[in-house]
Amino acid sequence: MMFQRVCVFCGSSAGRDPRFLEVARELGLCLAGRGMALVYGGAHVGLMGAIADTMLARGAEVIGVIPRGLVDREVAHERLTELRVVNTMHERKALMADLAGAFVALPGGFGTLDEFFEILTWAQLGIHRKPCGMLNVEGFFDPLLVYLDHAVEAGFLKQAHRDLFLVDTDAGRLLERMAGFESPVVGKWMDAGGR
Repeated sequence: MMFQRVCVFCGSSAGRDPRFLEVARELGLCLAGRGMALVYGGAHVGLMGAIADTMLARGAEVIGVIPRGLVDREVAHERLTELRVVNTMHERKALMADLAGAFVALPGGFGTLDEFFEILTWAQLGIHRKPCGMLNVEGFFDPLLVYLDHAVEAGFLKQAHRDLFLVDTDAGRLLERMAGFESPVVGKWMDAGGR
């Protein structure tokens, strides 16, 4: 599947391991090197700021989507190609989903997981079939992946839905795998208007 814009969900902090920032920058270089654009949460801080700055330095398109309440707290990046200001977090997630052709999760906290799992839920419901990936930096997502496998074993998650996203430890390899990824066909329960 071809995609030109990738939405990256990641932390608004840098985390404690310097490798987190390194991988955010590596992903930015990979995206820019492939002529792709970034869609992200619009902040200038943490992993979010690192990937945006890396791509801007390479002349890539970077679109931020941020709720007005966060702009007012002065965390909005001021040098983006485009900054779209929305009223709510729900509007932010819907617009990022509409703008992007693929999604990648980097390390982060509640917000990162909320955004990534909402996108996966939309894939599960048949609202979209866009590729989704998780960049597992230094085993950051290992406990979460164990949980998801456990959810399959316990009968709360179908294996076909567990397979809706790819996991890799290398940014370039993840993007290549995502480009060739065919999302499993799941029964379409809703259309995009039902999200």
